[in-house]
Amino acid sequence: MAQRLAMEYVNATMQMTEFQLNQFLLTADTSYISHRVKVLGAGEQEIVLEEAGGEEVHLSFERKGGIYMGSLSCRVVNPHLINAVRKLFFMYKGTGTVNRIYKDLTMMYYYEGGSVRRISEVRPGGIKLIYQHKYSVAEMLAVYKLQSVECEIEQLRQEVNRLLDMRNRSQQEAVIKEVDERLAEAAYRLFRLEA
Repeated sequence: MAQRLAMEYVNATMQMTEFQLNQFLLTADTSYISHRVKVLGAGEQEIVLEEAGGEEVHLSFERKGGIYMGSLSCRVVNPHLINAVRKLFFMYKGTGTVNRIYKDLTMMYYYEGGSVRRISEVRPGGIKLIYQHKYSVAEMLAVYKLQSVECEIEQLRQEVNRLLDMRNRSQQEAVIKEVDERLAEAAYRLFRLEA
C-alpha cells in the first residue's frame, strides 16, 4: 500500500459546545502532542496543536452563542499530529475537503457533518470519481414526507377559485383584465409546482 505523505484540510469547519471544547483540550495532550490556547478579541480562540518535532496546527474558534465554530486550513505531515487532527475533525462532525496526499496521487474526501459524501482520486492525468453518497432510505422518506409543495398547490387552487368567483361577479372590463392576468400567473405557478 502507498505511503501517505501528508493530509491537507481545505476550508474545514466544525462546531462544538464549550464543554466539548474543554473535553478535547483535556485529551489533546499526549506524549507526542501538546497544545496551547490563544485568546483573541471578541470571544475568539486559537488552539495550537504542536508535535514534539515542532510542526503546528492552528485551529481558530469563534464563539456564537453557546457554540464554538472552528475553522481549519492546513497541511499536516507528522503522523501523530495527523491522527490528532483526524480524530478532532471526525469527532466533531467536520465539513470540508480533506486531501490525503501520496507520492503519485491525491485522494480528495469531501465531508459533510462528519460523513463522507464524495471521494475522488486526483492524478496528473485527471480526476476520477471513486464514491458519491446516495441518499439513504431515511433521507428519501424525509423528502417524500415534505408537504410544502402540496400545501402551496392547495393554496393556489383556493386563490384560483376566489379569482374565478371575482371574475364572474364583475362587470367592469378593467377588473376582469386584472383578474385574468392574476389567473394566468396562478396557472403558470400551478403548472410548475405540479410538474
